[in-house]
Amino acid sequence: MLYPIFDYLDKVLDIPGAGVFRYISFRAGMAAVFSLLITITFGHKIINWIRNKQIGETVRDLGLEGQNQKKGTPTMGGLMMIAAILVPTLLFGDLQNIYIILLIITTIWLGGIGFIDDYIKVFRKNKEGLAGKFKIIGQIGIGIIVGTTLYFHEDVVIREFQNPVSIDGGVVETPAFRDVKVAKTTIPFTKNNELNYEYILGFLGEAMTPVLYILVVIFIITAVSNGANITDGIDGLAAGTSAIIGIAIAILAYISGNAIFSQYLNVMYIPNSGELVIFASAFIGACVGFLWYNAYPAQVFMGDTGSLMLGGVIAVLALTLRKELLIPLLCGIFVVENVSVMLQVSYFKYTRRKYGEGRRIFLMSPLHHHYQKKNIPEAKIVTRFWIVGILLAVMTLATLKLR
Repeated sequence: MLYPIFDYLDKVLDIPGAGVFRYISFRAGMAAVFSLLITITFGHKIINWIRNKQIGETVRDLGLEGQNQKKGTPTMGGLMMIAAILVPTLLFGDLQNIYIILLIITTIWLGGIGFIDDYIKVFRKNKEGLAGKFKIIGQIGIGIIVGTTLYFHEDVVIREFQNPVSIDGGVVETPAFRDVKVAKTTIPFTKNNELNYEYILGFLGEAMTPVLYILVVIFIITAVSNGANITDGIDGLAAGTSAIIGIAIAILAYISGNAIFSQYLNVMYIPNSGELVIFASAFIGACVGFLWYNAYPAQVFMGDTGSLMLGGVIAVLALTLRKELLIPLLCGIFVVENVSVMLQVSYFKYTRRKYGEGRRIFLMSPLHHHYQKKNIPEAKIVTRFWIVGILLAVMTLATLKLR
């Protein structure tokens, strides 16, 4: 909202200082600050409102230490995070940017699915919440929207340089380039690190390539969204991990949207993707601000309203930056949590068929519950997962040079 106003003040009226809104770094900083202020300033009011509405967490008895103390803790705090993401984005982002539009839709869409799930659990007193098939249908829906847009929209292009950036006497020469409409992604740890989906899927026919690309997008959004949902099991784990991932994505977005940096680092240059730094900054601010109330012992839980949204937003950010193959590394915490559940369930079913009784790999899944069962304090588990998350984020950024 403010971006076009200040753009007009700068270019038409030539008002001194209005041009500062042209800088992504300024708007990203303002988005992060406003996001933090929204969560911290209004957070306690939202929590009190939720408590007055008796929107409390219904805890299943898993035999975990301190579990009963969480009973009645206000949930659906994801509404706070959604507001803290959307308001700064609407204020400081370019609302005509296709990537910003996609992320706003994703935030509202997946936040809405999570809200319905939480509403059923809290108000209908149904612990199962929204049926899994309806969650999947919703995730497929947003996957189709994102995949179709990234493949067909005219503003989604990759810019290929025709001559290298040269620096002569400190003056940077602008490289020549051409915009191409291709479905590419980045392969980590390889020298020629761009992979064209059409080369892989083209043998099935030109008409099938976009269909299969959209299926890939659906799978990624569903997997990461559910991974974040599973990770949200102890105080501060999902929000803190998502903030760390958001910082790495913001750096990748800034590089991918900058012609000089992207060519210097041999990174795919995606015009207008730098605007995602503003959204990512609001995302980081929302996660960190939410930790003000969600850190152990939590005063509020995000619920599926927040966790499904967090994972979906991270997935779409990675897809728009053509970094989806980095997700297993960058979102390693989500992946391990997800895999721990799949391994536990699969092994239990296999051993029950073979031996007549189910056996377990972990004391309990997801993985963070396994460590709780080993009587490791909850705060220590979260801190250690954060440390691992930081290491994974650093390794992700290291792929810019390690090839």
